[in-house]
Amino acid sequence: MYFFFHTKVDHSLFSCKLAESNVPQLLSKAISKFTWYNAMTSISPNAGRVPDFAYLCNMKTYKPEAWLPTTKKEVEARGWDYLDVILFSGDAYVDHPSFGAAVIGRTLEAMGLRVAIVPQPDWRGDFRDFKKLGAPRLFFGVSAGAMDSMINHYTANKRLRSDDAYTPDRRAGMRPDYPSIVYTKILKELYPDVPVVLGGIEASMRRLTHYDYWQDQLRPGILIDSPADLLIYGMGEKPIQELVRRLQTGTPFHEIHDIPQTVYLSAKVQPKADDILLFSHEECLKDKLKQAKNFRHIEEESNKQHAQRILQRCGQQTIVVNPPFPPMTEAEIDASFDLPYTRLPHPKYKGKVIPAFEMIKFSVNIHRGCFGGCAFCTISAHQGKFIASRSKESILKEVKAITEMPDFKGYLSDLGGPSANMYRMKGLNPEICAKCKKPSCISPVVCKNLNADHTPLLELYKEVDKIPGIKKSFIGSGVRYDLLLHRYDNDALNQSAHKYVEELIARHVSGRLKVAPEHTQDEVLKQMRKPSFKLFEQFKKIFDRVNKQHGLNQQLIPYFISSHPGCTELDMAELAVITKGLHFQLEQVQDFTPTPMTLATEMYYTGYHPYTLEKVYTARTKEQKLAQRQFFFWYKPEYRQQIMKELQKMKRRDLIDKLFKGINKRHLKTNQQQ
Repeated sequence: MYFFFHTKVDHSLFSCKLAESNVPQLLSKAISKFTWYNAMTSISPNAGRVPDFAYLCNMKTYKPEAWLPTTKKEVEARGWDYLDVILFSGDAYVDHPSFGAAVIGRTLEAMGLRVAIVPQPDWRGDFRDFKKLGAPRLFFGVSAGAMDSMINHYTANKRLRSDDAYTPDRRAGMRPDYPSIVYTKILKELYPDVPVVLGGIEASMRRLTHYDYWQDQLRPGILIDSPADLLIYGMGEKPIQELVRRLQTGTPFHEIHDIPQTVYLSAKVQPKADDILLFSHEECLKDKLKQAKNFRHIEEESNKQHAQRILQRCGQQTIVVNPPFPPMTEAEIDASFDLPYTRLPHPKYKGKVIPAFEMIKFSVNIHRGCFGGCAFCTISAHQGKFIASRSKESILKEVKAITEMPDFKGYLSDLGGPSANMYRMKGLNPEICAKCKKPSCISPVVCKNLNADHTPLLELYKEVDKIPGIKKSFIGSGVRYDLLLHRYDNDALNQSAHKYVEELIARHVSGRLKVAPEHTQDEVLKQMRKPSFKLFEQFKKIFDRVNKQHGLNQQLIPYFISSHPGCTELDMAELAVITKGLHFQLEQVQDFTPTPMTLATEMYYTGYHPYTLEKVYTARTKEQKLAQRQFFFWYKPEYRQQIMKELQKMKRRDLIDKLFKGINKRHLKTNQQQ
């Protein structure tokens, strides 16, 4: 999701494999998995107080100054006569490391800066929310929030949502479409000489020419539309810290062009020998194949340890994307969790519920990054494919803090990350990883250089469960069963995977275990960069066996996507038949939503696979998408007649028999005679 980062969404944006009706509520949890942040390498001696963690977990002891200020009154209460940085966010202010504005705010505070946050400012009327704190000494920071605003506002069928998980009491309409553009334009109108730094998932994923599903057109990099002076993409702590260090040494803002993980516009830029020169925005508008070719470069550079600078012309200007920072170290991540979060919403929201916070307040994120490389997911585009894990000591410290929260009942809702079981995984030979540019370590096959040892996770679970006050620690993140079922050359890895499966199912499922096969058909799964459905069937047998062995009555909840590039109505019909045979009546499903900067979105828009340049079929119209989605719900009477009609057109009466044999035979006979 972070303020200048990256949630997924996330997600998230990452794929939201959720029922369309409850995406805003459940998506917040998916995004929270990958919006945990990495920390600074050092903390300024002027950082101020760092309260004891136990103190932070008792709301009764809090004073208003425990939160970063959000109003002029709160600023004055601290005795401040100026601010260094003012952050504007499309989300409510929750002072928790899963929420971006808090992460960046606390990171800057730890550097000795005076920071304020303006959450969900009113962009209509007289702009009083943008004026109330005046101009900061260094810069404004702007983020749309932990979700792309368009995903936050609209369903896959472009219907306006009626709620917002990141707003008190789910209230809709508290942020505009594209806050990254709207907020920045307002600030530049009011304070033209004050630099604006743009971040967050919306800006990060739109840093270069991208397809916008909601406008149904190719858009230029967001700095063309937003007058921000600098864009920070990905996880934002290290870039924002380096920016502040440069400014504090006296370097003028507009002379800072070489900070990793930043993007800026230039009318005159001298290409370097190893720069990657993309096709221009104008060329991509004329030729979709060029847009597809561009994407391959963008994705590969996002997943390399030693990336190259990317340049793209747009009109008379050039978008310059500096390479990202290296993956964060354990020490850097651990340091971030010493920052003085209250872990609670700002007191201004007293008596109101913020769903996104409620879903993660008793969960612990143990790592960032994901090497799955799923075609529809943006996690690696934000966090990278290399796993950066917290130390066991840091995690246990946070768990202990949660046990001291007044309303904690003893149950951790999640001990996970972007994926449940990638903690501490890395390459056996770092030199091979340093040269690799593949977006996935497990697709189409598991890399032989991957050290997929589940032992650290098993040890972590054991230590967490020993903590007084912990009754159960559940795993709410999605489990990569392909990592568990793969046969490794090193038998020790096989043994650890086997032990993990048994431990997970027997002791860490809250009643429902989430996994994401996404589809059943091999050709579709190939386009998704997902493993064969046979592995899911194998995992289900293990799940059922362990449940029976321990006398448990737990459910396996598979997630599926319809209308993904490469998927046809016949593929969906086959999915319906196969999942029926496994006795599933699907719940966690979603129609594919094209989000900026994913492989699947590029296939959707261009019609080509960016790596093979082969043409790929995609359902594009509302009717085509609904025709696929209906097969998820074959068991509902209201869909039966239309499904049978579609299967008759395909001349697949055999599938009609498999789906509806024994179900309303009279209805079936009547329909077949028509």
